[in-house]
Amino acid sequence: MTVTPAHAPALRKRIHDALSRVWIGPAETLDLLLTALVAPGHVLLEGVPGVAKTTLARAFTSTLGGDFRRIQFTPDLLPADITGAYILNQRDQAFVLRRGPVFAHVVLGDEINRAPAKTQSALLEAMQEQQVTIEGDTLPLPDPFLVLATQNPLEQEGVYPLPEAQVDRFLLKIEIGYPTTPDERRMLETYDQPVPHVPQVLDPAGILALRAASASLHVSGEIKDYIVAMVSATRTHPRVRLGASPRAALGLMRAAKAMAFWSGRDFVLPDDVRALAGAVLGHRLIVTPEAELDGFSGRDAVDDTLRGVPFRGPGSR
Repeated sequence: MTVTPAHAPALRKRIHDALSRVWIGPAETLDLLLTALVAPGHVLLEGVPGVAKTTLARAFTSTLGGDFRRIQFTPDLLPADITGAYILNQRDQAFVLRRGPVFAHVVLGDEINRAPAKTQSALLEAMQEQQVTIEGDTLPLPDPFLVLATQNPLEQEGVYPLPEAQVDRFLLKIEIGYPTTPDERRMLETYDQPVPHVPQVLDPAGILALRAASASLHVSGEIKDYIVAMVSATRTHPRVRLGASPRAALGLMRAAKAMAFWSGRDFVLPDDVRALAGAVLGHRLIVTPEAELDGFSGRDAVDDTLRGVPFRGPGSR
């Protein structure tokens, strides 16, 4: 399957149309999911209960095809419940592998911060290396592999903050807030009837082709300098205790290429980087305790960085 950026806008519209059957909200949210799909990278969806985070994730996976598994994270969930384990077959007295739900093309981790850090970390190797190790045996995961995780804000009861190492492995964090009044009215009308079927638009082979096409896009030296300068600035921000990692810089470049791809371009613009900086970098930054008490967040630090780090090159303003 050959894919070029020229094909991307029409495909993007087909996916938007399919998701709009059940998802009522900003189109920018869908564009961020598509960006993560081809970048590629995993997605963290954050919002209070009841704002359709799981509905969105389920609808999105319906358009992708492939194997889908859902994991409901709870305080008593064990790592083996995610990765799987060897169990004794009583009939032939041999240990056989019972594969966990992580062995799928798309894994939905619902309320991931309801489980303690030990269980959350069971996904670390899967998200970074696309493999899991069970009893010393390393097993590959399907390709493509995508984790969509939902979490409630930390102010909610009974939640555990994600370890910094795991947060860094999510390419994007998408914050889902309350709907507008017109959108909420549309929800009442839409969900008063049986939910429409979301058609499949892609398949695993098609997703891999999209990723290959996105990876081939051109990124100028000036754009790379801009990304490095922006990431470096987060490390010296006076109100940031832990800045963005080199993995974040690489993720921002890949995400910008994916956004350019879905826009039908074969090159990245500074606006692609600016549009994605908050979603890619914001959740990775840890602000100082004093800043946190003032209500200052990682997204606020990224906004400061965008204002303080100009783009120097063709197209600069």
